Amino acid sequence: MRRVVISGAAGFIGSHLVDHFIQQGEMVYGLDNLCTGRTENVDHLKGESRFALMNYDVAVRVPYFPVPVDLVLHFASPASPLDYAHLPLETLMVGSDGTRNMLELARRHRAKFLVASTSEVYGDPQVHPQKEDYWGHVNPIGVRSQYDEAKRFGEALTMAYHRKLGLDTRIVRIFNTYGPRMRLEDGRCLPAFFKQALSGQPITVFGGGAQTRSFQYVSDLIAGVTALLEADYHGPVNIGNPEEVTVLELAKEIVAVTGSVSKIVAEPLPQDDPMRRCPDISLAKRLLGWEPRVRRAQGLALVLPYFQNEVSRKTLI
Repeated sequence: MRRVVISGAAGFIGSHLVDHFIQQGEMVYGLDNLCTGRTENVDHLKGESRFALMNYDVAVRVPYFPVPVDLVLHFASPASPLDYAHLPLETLMVGSDGTRNMLELARRHRAKFLVASTSEVYGDPQVHPQKEDYWGHVNPIGVRSQYDEAKRFGEALTMAYHRKLGLDTRIVRIFNTYGPRMRLEDGRCLPAFFKQALSGQPITVFGGGAQTRSFQYVSDLIAGVTALLEADYHGPVNIGNPEEVTVLELAKEIVAVTGSVSKIVAEPLPQDDPMRRCPDISLAKRLLGWEPRVRRAQGLALVLPYFQNEVSRKTLI
């Protein structure tokens, strides 16, 4: 039984990672200050002796573990445009001080370390699709810079610990991911479209919806992250679904899958919103033998009951 420490454990992706390691028979210590995470994401693990949720802001400190730790996964950060616009300093601190504190935890225990990075390090890319050796096109002082630059710094810090101190590190660049436990109001287009469609509200598409994204179902991401943990590779690896779709087409697909009568309306495009986003996953295929298995049509059908329940719950409240 390995001991696994996961920051952001009560978040959307973090809680799915917790489930994976519990199912594998590991002991999991979850760290979360609950600024965007929710305890309800791990409520199903109450009474589970191999899981402990601990209220810590890892940008300030991490707990002392008197027992050996084998894996340290850093997934703590506001991750949606609304969240990191509202929490810019917290986002920068968890990407800098938080990453360092988690790296130090891994160094003390000689544990394997993995940091969650993002496709946002590519900014509004001028290269398409995006490969790991592309340095990106990022506005360092723009309205999204707190998230973009926090993640870029986190990658740099992780590589410094690997090169200078010999820490066994991994970097995963996560592309748009969806699934159960997303918050309806987190500001990302997919949950927003589901909420609007299921509530009969107009579906707001920014900038005409010509911008593209590539959406992967959360189970594919978890499979990619866990495969990367077992690989002997220290550079960044894209984990995403290269099935590119325009935002307008996604809105139409969600209208169809929900059976909604909502109309699609246009709103101005936010500043620095990337026009194209699609991963090149050649490295993940070659290195990990990984590629996504859930097609978008299947994933939207899988997540529909969750969003139906969330909308009903919010309506009752």
